[in-house]
Amino acid sequence: MFRTREHSLAPLETQAYTSADVARIAGVSLRQLQWWDERKVVSPSQDNHKRLYQPNQVIEVSVIAELRRKGFSLQNIRRVLRFLEKELRKRLSEVLAPDSEIHLLTDGKSIYLEDAPERIIDLLKNARQPMFLVCVTDQARRLTTAVQRKPPKSEAPSPARRSIVG
Repeated sequence: MFRTREHSLAPLETQAYTSADVARIAGVSLRQLQWWDERKVVSPSQDNHKRLYQPNQVIEVSVIAELRRKGFSLQNIRRVLRFLEKELRKRLSEVLAPDSEIHLLTDGKSIYLEDAPERIIDLLKNARQPMFLVCVTDQARRLTTAVQRKPPKSEAPSPARRSIVG
């Protein structure tokens, strides 16, 4: 009989990735992964001398690697991670999930957290002082909706202009 490789059929949540897999996926060196583990940035489980990463940790490593490539220091990235864990009780992978109500944004100089539809916090400056977002598209939609609900004055019959038939 033929044997199937059961580990390839495992759900994503139970799948573990080796350091080599993670290094290839995230575009970092094996030494970089080891260093991040030693610094407790992302700490995988150990099986003998083999590091095994869960899918959420692979996502975290990929995002951290991308932020490093964008020029952010590991110190600043760790500040973001600490804020997420301490203030929001969330891991980076939870913030990055497709159904998350929280989003990380960057302009290349700072890292921002959108934790409400109209509130953004600069995580590298003063996380207690939020910026407030004004979406131009939302304002344009509001205007369009208002115009569609109410006919223009020239088309609406005016109560003062009733014709009197006599």
